[in-house]
Order: sequence, then structure tokens, then C-alpha cells
Amino acid sequence: MLRVLLVNPPIYDFCAYDFWLKPFGLLRVAGRLCGHVELELFDALDRTDPRMAQGRRVRSDRYGRGHFRKERIRTPDVLGDIPRRYHRFGVPRAVFREFLQQREPFDVALVQTGMTYWYPGVREVVEDLGSRAARTRIVLGGAYASLCTEHARSLGADVVIRKNDLTPLWEELGLPPLDEAPAWWDGYARLRTGILKLSDGCPFSCTYCASERLHEGFRPRPEGVVAAEVRRLLERGVRDIAFYDDALLYRAERSLLPFLATVGGTDSPVRFHTPNALHARYVTVDLARRMLAGRFKTFYLGLESASDAWQQRTGRKLTGDEFRQAVAYLREAGATYIHAYVLLGHPHSDPDSVAAALTLAQGLDVRVMLAEFSPLPGTPDGDACSAHTDLAEPLNHNKTAFPIRLWGREAVRRLKLLCRDGNRKVILD
Repeated sequence: MLRVLLVNPPIYDFCAYDFWLKPFGLLRVAGRLCGHVELELFDALDRTDPRMAQGRRVRSDRYGRGHFRKERIRTPDVLGDIPRRYHRFGVPRAVFREFLQQREPFDVALVQTGMTYWYPGVREVVEDLGSRAARTRIVLGGAYASLCTEHARSLGADVVIRKNDLTPLWEELGLPPLDEAPAWWDGYARLRTGILKLSDGCPFSCTYCASERLHEGFRPRPEGVVAAEVRRLLERGVRDIAFYDDALLYRAERSLLPFLATVGGTDSPVRFHTPNALHARYVTVDLARRMLAGRFKTFYLGLESASDAWQQRTGRKLTGDEFRQAVAYLREAGATYIHAYVLLGHPHSDPDSVAAALTLAQGLDVRVMLAEFSPLPGTPDGDACSAHTDLAEPLNHNKTAFPIRLWGREAVRRLKLLCRDGNRKVILD
């Protein structure tokens, strides 16, 4: 039986935080392979791994989120103009090298990739596999592999998977296409948080979003597979589950509501979270009540901008009135933990419009999370940024770097202070 290693690389960035972060795409592929190959997982971002702590206490908040171990490193030359400290986040590199030396050789390594500008962590993994497991074939998949395929190939992997087309993987493993199966969580020694998705892709076409380049359309996942994933997470003692759906509330009567009806019968203290931004337009009185009754605890709404003109230009995601109505419905249902995402540094926006969005959300007692804009190639708004930065170098997609380059350090700092001060006046449960 083939031996397959699953790797979630470390992060190289100015900042990183464990916001219910798990390599869900990798775990889903592993679920399909379970029983056909021998699997082992190395997650360099697993904060429950004792090797992450290195003698220090790793703290989590009440919902399982927290800071990664980090070490300051030299800032890449291409980001030398950004006045921030650059770090490597995750288990020390020496731990992965030792892991490879202690294991029998793997036939194939499947490596998850995330943000395009996190590729230095992927390169590190490829280098260590090449020097310490030379006979292991390396397969890359995920966001960076799909959005920057040629750049990903330059790192030295044997196979690069784009979107959801796993044909090259089946060919590499010598297996027939395997059906969807529950995600494989057994590679973790300990689990407190987990991930779910009721659907893949998004039916909308927001000009700043890369969802269309990562998925072929919008597709609900099989209910039986999702139910099995929930059962397995609960068996592992998971208390907090985050939804990674891009459009969780879309056609809720076909996916979310049946899910809530099923989960509602389980006697569990599990709490659900929505870090991927809910479409406020689809929040109704009934849906809000059912979500609260179904143990949803934190609500993150995608506001992005308070400008109706900006919303019309970028995809007609919502209006200010729809945002206000969604907040009112959630409050009426009993929600106390509500956040709104506001884009910072979008090329068709300006600092004044960000301040207006802060005023709108915080005026409704909603905390704001500033989502710094990353100019992803292949998206209309990302490509529009080519006049401001070299998109051929993925490090220039960095969300910390681009707003500073577009608006200046002082304007970004002022907006972050304005956001922080406004959030201090908003009381959460």
C-alpha cells in the first residue's frame, strides 16, 4: 500500500492568527484516500501539537482561536518598503526535518497551499522533502497552486493540482477517481476546533473575489458526507466548528436548514462560527432564529463598503439597508457576537469610504474587522492593481503590503486606530 504524507506548511508573513485555520481541502482529499493508501499528517500550524509550544504555553480564547508560535526572520527584498516585522509562523523547521528522518520513506507527499503570498512556506516544505525524502513525489494543491500555477511549478513539485480537478492526483497514485467521502480528521492527536462546508464555490461574481478561479461553479456537498463529518468531530470532542462556505446562506432551504434540523437533535455543547462572511441579504427573521437555536455563536457579515455605488460596481452584494436589516434580525433572535468585514485598500475605494463603513457598522453596535485587500491575479479588481505593483511576484499580493502602497502608511494607521477605538465601544457576549 502506498504511503502518503499530508503536509500543511508554515506561514511566512507580517502577521498570522489561528482563526479556526485548518487545511480542510487537504483533509477532504485524505478522506477519499482513506482505506486505499496509508496516511500520515504533518500540520505545521496545529497549535495543539506539543512541538508547537517549544516549552511555552500556547493560549487559546474561549472559541479555540489563538496566536501561532512565531520567529522573526529577514523581510524579503520585494517587501522591504513595508514598515512591518516579517515572521515565520508554525512548528520549527527542524521539527519537520527530524520528522522526515524518523519515518520510513513516503511514496507521495500532498502539500496544501493557502494564500498566494505564503508560498515561501510551501517552498520550504518542498526543499526539505527534496533533501530528506528524495524519492517522495510531491503534489501541490490549494489556492496558491490554482491561482499561480506556473509559479508553483517553479518550486520543484512533481504535480500541481488546479481547482477541484483531481485527475492528475489519481494518475499519480494509480487509483481510479474516488467518490466524495468525509474529511479525514484522524491524523490529529488532539482536536478542539473543526471545519465544515455544506457547499463548494459561490453563485456570485464579486470582482474582488477569487472563488470562481478556485471552484467550478456552485455545488452543494452530499448531506450524508457532511453528517458523517459532524459525527466524527463530535466523537473527537470538538467544541467549536467553523463553516468555510463562500455562500452559506444561499438557498438555505436546501442546505443549511436541513443541516440545522439534523444537528438540532444531537445532545452536544458544540458551537458554530461563520468566519467566511455571511451574505447579509439572505438573513431573514426565521433563518436568524433557527441559526441561534442551532448553536450558531459568532456571526461575521460581509459589509465590505457602505457605498452603494461601490457595491453596484463590484457585484451588488448588498445595500446599507440590507445590512441594517440583517443586524436587526440577528439581534432580535438573540445574537450578541456580530462582526462586519470592511475592505481596506481596495483600488476602487478610498479612506473616507472605509471610515463611513466603520460609522455604519459600529453605529449599530457591530464590531468591525478590517479585511486588508489582496490583489489576486485573475480577478478584475486584482488585475486592476497591476499599475501599482508587480502581480507576477506573489509576495506582492500580500494584504498588509498593498493597502500601505496604495494609500500610504499614515492613512492605513489612522483607519486602524479609528476601527480599534470604535470597536472598544461595542460590547460582545
